Amino acid sequence: MKSPVARLKRIKIIAIVLTALSLVILLASAYIRLGGAGLGCGQWPDCYGEILAGTQRLQTDGARILHRSAASLALVVGFVLAWQSQRPQPIEPPARYGAMLLVLMILLTFVGLFSSDPHRAWAGFINILGGAGLVLLSWRTVLAAGAAPAAPAGRKGTGMLHAGLALLALTIALGALIGARYAAIACPTLPGCSDQYWPAAAGWGALNPFVTIAGVAPLGDAGGVALHLLHRYCALATLLLLGVAGLRALAQPAARASAAVMLVLLLVQVSLGILTVASGFSLGLAMAHSLCATVLLATGMQVMVRVRGERPAAVVQGVPATR
Repeated sequence: MKSPVARLKRIKIIAIVLTALSLVILLASAYIRLGGAGLGCGQWPDCYGEILAGTQRLQTDGARILHRSAASLALVVGFVLAWQSQRPQPIEPPARYGAMLLVLMILLTFVGLFSSDPHRAWAGFINILGGAGLVLLSWRTVLAAGAAPAAPAGRKGTGMLHAGLALLALTIALGALIGARYAAIACPTLPGCSDQYWPAAAGWGALNPFVTIAGVAPLGDAGGVALHLLHRYCALATLLLLGVAGLRALAQPAARASAAVMLVLLLVQVSLGILTVASGFSLGLAMAHSLCATVLLATGMQVMVRVRGERPAAVVQGVPATR
């Protein structure tokens, strides 16, 4: 029987490959989605959302080929990862994350059947969050297959980090809704939306992704304004909570490097968000903002793992795989 240590090394390598593929999928998907929506066209913002009328200004054929190729390869690698984690005996926790990855991939494959119609906001919303989920679960598998950090601090003192990561996830979800509902131009100003700084009661219905979009949300649209304002307030709260949590994590040797990276990414992400709006929703900046958000969430998850400590992976029967 192959040693658990050798299996873990193999699982870690496969998970790293899957993480890289997931990032490619995320970037290609962002380019297709944002470019198809009209970002980057010369007639901005008049061209925004023309895909809803059957017109697509930006050619994305190359990106679509890259996306489908990377997604197909990732699915194969995902099956290999699950097999390596489950056979001949399940090795935890990688087996659990590998199974979750497969379920997510199958779900996204099913949702992809409905993604050709841009009017389906729910399909775009699930695809955006699903792409981030692929990166998170792949990287979580990498961390799970690695050795446990020395002198873990345990669960105490991670409440602020938990809250910050939850708010970051909510911020990403709100950003996904802005894209899925074609609401970018509803609020092209900073810090508020013209003279409005709190969502109107009529705008809260925009939080429902299970709708069919007939057209873009125009300037000042109540739903679009609500999404933008909520996205910005959640981003501000995330900056404060993750900033403080990151500074605290710097005091712990096991988490210091990850916390430093998280703090840098946090500042970069906020800057990208401001620049994206200030630039009139530049395609490149919007893509970078989307990618950085997912990388920041994955890094925050790594800080959590380092702060709390993680038991070495083991075969289900209890045979330790690492020491």
